Amino acid sequence: MAPSRAIYSARTALRRVSPIVVPQRRCLSAYGYEQAKVLALSTFGEPKDVLKLHSHSIAPPHGDLLTLRFLASPINPADINQIQGVYPTKPVFTTALGSTDPIAVGGNEGVAEVIAKGGSVKGVEKGDWVIIKKQGFGTWRTHAQTKADEVVVVKGEDREGLKPEQVGTVSVNPMTAWRMLQDFVSLKEGEWFVQNGANSGVGRAAIQLAKLWGYKSLNIVRKRETGMDELKADLMSLGADAVVTDDEFEAKGFRDQVKEMTNGGREPIRLGLNCVGGPLVNSMAKHLAAGAHIVTYGAMSKKPVSLPTGLLIFKDIHFDGFWVSRWSDKNPQDKEACVKEVLNLTQQGKFTDVPMSPVTWNHDTKQDELIDAVQGTLEGFRSGKGIFVFGNT
Repeated sequence: MAPSRAIYSARTALRRVSPIVVPQRRCLSAYGYEQAKVLALSTFGEPKDVLKLHSHSIAPPHGDLLTLRFLASPINPADINQIQGVYPTKPVFTTALGSTDPIAVGGNEGVAEVIAKGGSVKGVEKGDWVIIKKQGFGTWRTHAQTKADEVVVVKGEDREGLKPEQVGTVSVNPMTAWRMLQDFVSLKEGEWFVQNGANSGVGRAAIQLAKLWGYKSLNIVRKRETGMDELKADLMSLGADAVVTDDEFEAKGFRDQVKEMTNGGREPIRLGLNCVGGPLVNSMAKHLAAGAHIVTYGAMSKKPVSLPTGLLIFKDIHFDGFWVSRWSDKNPQDKEACVKEVLNLTQQGKFTDVPMSPVTWNHDTKQDELIDAVQGTLEGFRSGKGIFVFGNT
């Protein structure tokens, strides 16, 4: 065949071949640097106004450093408050991530996988999962680097059968419920506690733990126009003994219903858990036994808790506050033990994680999609807890 014909035939054949699709892959530099992305802020404000997606590189770890790839990071209400600048602890602003101006990474909870470690690291291996010990680290990121002593290690046997979403949400809500049920009143089997915000992550955890420990729970939820019966049934299936709306709880004559629930008052209500605030807390206090405690861990209504003088003096009702971040910082070993206890209960099918609305974060996920997921946490009733689940990063 003449050369010109051969060239023509080859060109024709090439035009007929279907194009080869090469899957996109995240690139590493020639020197082993990890390419990371973070959802960060440079100033306080509403998430939709201040959050930006920022890229930076992470050097190979040395000494006691670990390089982490995040697997799941939830979006908690406290994270939003921190971005708004109204939360007691402020995120750490830094230029260490290669930005011109100081930035801080959002998020305070999550689970990551160890993908590399420095030469002096002991007791942590590649492939282990870890939870950051302290608040303010910033977990809305694909990769990070930190010291080995700043993480709780979750070995393979401790996470067997569990998803990253389950492990990544264990250190705030279940921990808060556990400590409040255990640290303020020594409840006995058959005794009651009352809580508002019962459909929250903490509320759902408290219901389940109380059932396991033999306590009884009176649960208050916000009235909603649709899905009320389904919500009550859902909480009852977790182990709630009674579920009522805030309107029902504050209605005239509800005291008689409480008396009937508590075996004529012979089963005392000795603990109240409050994440709402406002007049509802006073109504809760009126149903408590003498010497009982009300523990406040949130203020969703943004209304203050007014202390009723008569209950303070004549019934010796105690009003306490609980902040899981402070407790965790002061009790790192207890936190680690509590995390493993909850994970063990989850493995046994005795503890159920909250309903979730996962948002997949890949290396090519757009900034707006991530920011919309954070902003959506501020909206009304949601089908599940927002959580970033990291894919191909």
